[in-house]
Amino acid sequence: MSASDPSSTRREGEEHVRSAKIMNSEGLHARPCHAVVSLAREYEAELRIRNGSLEVNGRSILELMTLSASEGDELQLRATGGDALALLEALCSLISAGFAEKD
Repeated sequence: MSASDPSSTRREGEEHVRSAKIMNSEGLHARPCHAVVSLAREYEAELRIRNGSLEVNGRSILELMTLSASEGDELQLRATGGDALALLEALCSLISAGFAEKD
């Protein structure tokens, strides 16, 4: 599943799930983690992010950094709440744009 594929979103109860591939060459380091947390704070939905077997709170920069996500890794994004789908759309756009970093 990719961030741009509408079929990559599925609804599980009140939870929305989406996948997004890390595109930037440096992966999920401090600046991208900060961008994710800043974006998540604009929404009320709860956010969980998984890389492999590790899942963390998407609103915690320290927890996000423990994911050690590299270029090409596929993240699973789970959001719950009234604006969950909007959060996932914005987050997938951020990730697919390489966190607006210049390579």
